[in-house]
Amino acid sequence: MQEFRYKIENKRYHTWNYYLRQKFGCKVFKVSINAGFTCPNIDGKIGYGGCTYCSKEGSGDFAGNPKDDLVKQFFDIREMMSKKWNNAKYIGYFQAFTNTYAPVEVLKEKFETILEQEGVVGLAISTRPDCIPDDVLEYLAQLNKKTNLWVELGLQTIHESTSKVINRGHDFETFKTCVERLRKHNIDVVVHIIDGLPGETHDMMMETAKAISKMDIQGVKIHLLHVIEGTPMANMLKNGKLKLLEKNEYVNIICNQLEILPQEMVIHRLTGDGKKENLIGPLWSLKKWEVLNAIDDELKRRNSWQGKYYK
Repeated sequence: MQEFRYKIENKRYHTWNYYLRQKFGCKVFKVSINAGFTCPNIDGKIGYGGCTYCSKEGSGDFAGNPKDDLVKQFFDIREMMSKKWNNAKYIGYFQAFTNTYAPVEVLKEKFETILEQEGVVGLAISTRPDCIPDDVLEYLAQLNKKTNLWVELGLQTIHESTSKVINRGHDFETFKTCVERLRKHNIDVVVHIIDGLPGETHDMMMETAKAISKMDIQGVKIHLLHVIEGTPMANMLKNGKLKLLEKNEYVNIICNQLEILPQEMVIHRLTGDGKKENLIGPLWSLKKWEVLNAIDDELKRRNSWQGKYYK
């Protein structure tokens, strides 16, 4: 049994904060930007309406104001975050909607505008695995040679039955192919998965974690399913077709998943906090630090850590 190697404070998992401090020697934080993209699952290329859980901000609820230009967004968010962390460096985070869903010349103008800002040490680009055509991949490979690049891919679940229910619009094979194409260019990949999706059992959530543990993936964001007002998921909840996870259930699942993920995989997120005014549930998720502390406490209680049962 291998001891945990990425210790920081009381954490028993490989935190994003630890990774960044080791890489850059200082505090680094993401500056979330809404670059005005849409999504092929919204505009009709693949489907309409988007994923059933997705907010009207395209999962960029805490990004900049899309009515502002990118530089103003960057400075507004940066200044707000700098009140908490002085003398930090920044990662431009293209968060809302699908951030490779545009011609290369459009992507280049947006991405490199942010790279030109003082203190920016890299980019994190959130997208779908079915939205990286060859010319976009070639451009991302060029970016990867000139800056620190992370491509964040939404997977959510490996289970096709769930993907259909949430109107995901692509399958697991598409995701695996995209990861392979990105890794051929040594581009770091961060996968997004969601715990608590409709109809998913504990075993199904563990199967998703086990599948990504076997892949050439450098980071993971594990999200709690949030139900937001005005989404199809809200209707499912209202009609009794969805049961929300309780806090203790979620903490248990997270710890079980961490135990089977490789220690090298960076944990970018373990929970989420939707906008209070739009959140239907779970309302306990609004107390983000209580959730994170409960995860720490449960791992300590188990005398466990990330990768303890990874094979």
